[in-house]
Amino acid sequence: MELAHQTAVVTGAARGIGEAAARALAQNGARIVVSDILDASPVANRIQADGGQAIFIPADVTDLSSTDQLMDQAIEQFGTLDILVANAAFSLRGPFHTQSMVDFKKTVDVTMWGAFHALRSFASRLVVRGWPGQAIVIGSPHAIEAVPDCMAYNMAKAAVDQMARTAAAELIEQKIRVNIVHPGWTDTPGERRYFTEEQLAEQGKLIPAGRLARPDEIARVISFLASPASVYINGSTYSIDGGLALPKRE
Repeated sequence: MELAHQTAVVTGAARGIGEAAARALAQNGARIVVSDILDASPVANRIQADGGQAIFIPADVTDLSSTDQLMDQAIEQFGTLDILVANAAFSLRGPFHTQSMVDFKKTVDVTMWGAFHALRSFASRLVVRGWPGQAIVIGSPHAIEAVPDCMAYNMAKAAVDQMARTAAAELIEQKIRVNIVHPGWTDTPGERRYFTEEQLAEQGKLIPAGRLARPDEIARVISFLASPASVYINGSTYSIDGGLALPKRE
């Protein structure tokens, strides 16, 4: 197993892409710290039932002291800190000129500041110890596309992309790699806040692949970027969208 004896922290791991990433990394041999503001203990229990090593440590990524404690507890538990999957995000939609500022700021706080806090807490502990590492930051096509009624999320994800690329440049001499994954439209519980099953199925038909992505498909790319097989990849963005961004024939 390529990730044996390595410790991976996954934020936003209670469900969806985060859960799938935690399980994929565990299957590749990593020891997993499953983290979320929600109860992610069932994910840790499932990894353990499958023969892996995992613990659940709750954290609020909007609070830097909380992500600091998360990384410290990971090191205390497993003795190393090698991989970060900064996945935690949040999105409430609506026209920017009428949307509640509480909702708008929460989206930015979790999605942008949450990724920054996790990456800062992770990198600072590796740098002071001289440890190499891999960070995979979960971005979004929203960083590029001006999707209506999603301004807060669009802004946050655009900032996250630039943050991750800058971190890759700053951390290269410390042998800490930072890469970005852009999941396309993925079949996760969060999508059901806005769409019915029928709507998701219909929208999936509009994607060249003919369906929405599955979380495990995104997780396999995350696991690859965490592995030694990707050692020559740094500061890159991987788009996993079923061909949605490709030019269309007239």
